[in-house]
Amino acid sequence: MNTVFKALADPTRRKVLELLRQHPMSAGELSDHFPVSRPTMSAHFAVLREADLIEANKIGTSVIYQLKLSVLEDALLGFTQLFGIGAGERKETREGADE
Repeated sequence: MNTVFKALADPTRRKVLELLRQHPMSAGELSDHFPVSRPTMSAHFAVLREADLIEANKIGTSVIYQLKLSVLEDALLGFTQLFGIGAGERKETREGADE
């Protein structure tokens, strides 16, 4: 979970994930959305891959990135459970408020 939140801490990486929600994109297509060098974007992609939030597939000379939404969902679910946030707690809170 720590690697996921480290990856999500950077606004550029969050924007990459937002773009990949639309559809898989090449490294070049993603890089075109940011005013930083390609090596800097490669470093961002590496952090996202390390957190298992994206996967990379080489097609010809291009690297195509795809979002792995299930990993993000699992991390967020674990985070909410860590703090006792969830449907069960909300139900109990509501029931207590009605009494």
